[in-house]
Parts: sequence; C-alpha cells; structure tokens
Amino acid sequence: MNANILQNSNVRVIGEGDNYLVLGHGIGTDQSIWTKILPYFNYSIYRIVFYDLAYAGIVNPELYDSERYSMIDAYVDEQIQILDALNVNRCAFIGHSASAMVGILASIRCSNRFTKLVLFGASPRYVNDDGYNGGIEIHDTVQVFQAMELNYSAWVHGFVPEAVRANMPEAKQEFTRTLLNVRPDISRYVLSTIIGTDIRDVLGQVTVRCYIIQTTRDLSVPLSAAECLRQHLGGRTTLENLKTEGHLPHLTVLALLGPAIWRALRRP
Repeated sequence: MNANILQNSNVRVIGEGDNYLVLGHGIGTDQSIWTKILPYFNYSIYRIVFYDLAYAGIVNPELYDSERYSMIDAYVDEQIQILDALNVNRCAFIGHSASAMVGILASIRCSNRFTKLVLFGASPRYVNDDGYNGGIEIHDTVQVFQAMELNYSAWVHGFVPEAVRANMPEAKQEFTRTLLNVRPDISRYVLSTIIGTDIRDVLGQVTVRCYIIQTTRDLSVPLSAAECLRQHLGGRTTLENLKTEGHLPHLTVLALLGPAIWRALRRP
C-alpha cells in the first residue's frame, strides 16, 4: 500500500526546514485550500506535507471504496501510511474540520510521531447528543442527505454561503468549485461517515500538545464543541477564539488565522 499511497493521495512536500508540518483538509475541499495561507509558513524552518484525502474531488474516484471508508479509521490508516512512506518520524499536524478528527486519532495511535496538533473547525461529534451540542440534530441530517441526492448542485449552492458566511465572492466560488469536484455519491458517503463518528470517549488518550482555533460563529461547529475538545483532550490544550464567522477561515480571514497558527506552532 505504501508504494502507491503518495501517488494516490497526490502527496507534495515543499520547504527545506528540519521540522515536518502535515496539513489535513476538510470535507468538500482538497489540498488547494491551503494555498493562501502558505505565506505564513517559514520554508526555511518547515518542510510542509500536503495530501488529498480519498474523498477529495481531485483524487481518482475509482479508489474510493464506500465500505472501507464507512469508518474514519480508514483515513487514519492512510495518514500514517503517508508518514511511513515519507519516513517522517516527527511532525506537527494542522487539521481542518474532519481532518481534525483524523489527526486526533492518528496521534493516539502514534503519539511519539506528533509534536503537536493545531486544529480548527474541529469537533469530536458533529450532531447533538444527550445534552451535547454538536451543531445539528440527527433527524435534520435526513433532510440534508435528501437534498444532496435530489439535486447536488443546488444543495452546494445553498450550503456554501452558510458555511463561508463572509461576503467574499472569491471564497464562495472556491469552496463551490471544490465541492462540485466531488462526485455526489462520494460526498454523501463521507458526510454520513463523519456525522456517524463520535470520538469523545477517546479524547483523554491524546498526550500531545493541542491548540484549538475556533471562529465565533460556525455553521458546522458551535463553540461548545470546541470547548468540549479543550476540556477533554488529554494533552495540554489551548483554545483560541477568532472574532469572526464561518467554517473556512483559511479562505476568508487569513490575517486572523495565519497569525493564530503561527502562535500555535511557536508556543511550547
């Protein structure tokens, strides 16, 4: 598997530093989502690893196995396989949205490989459950899946403004582009997997340093979900609140997110 993982996941490595930094993107995006944030990274310090998760629109859809990827563990496996293939023994990880879950689980499995986790738009559970506010009621997800199946393009165009929030046509256009690149059935499958994932019971097993960055108002992740991470992650954890809205600050508020990530990387 390792022989093909770098090609299948479109892995790229840039920079000349001694410190590896691995970037994991969220649902509906691909590694291009990081393009505008790159100026905030020092290439003489970091060697940055980009890759595309199996659900990304620019990955060969024939590689997507709905049965295999019905569990988030398959994405964790692939992240570790990428590190193996690159011979990366120590790295910091930045994960957005669903990739935050992947990074958390990978750090539990291989804690000696990770120096810290920097997570934004992150949640341990995306649906409400027994007094926990995850952002959406489970019965409301039925309507989401029905809308996606009925007319995927219409659903995308309705969802994007709510997710982006900012009045930024370029950001909305970019998120629309990457969402529409995903085959509709794959988009439904991966959303079903993430909605069905609950990692709250393993958060205490995390031992690495964690930084949570969260916008004030996020359609997908309420502040209560970020606070749950802060309270229950086993590693020493800091939560920084960005005074802005939206689920994609790496498209909309680079001047806020970039320095926040830089602070997280520099702090012990």
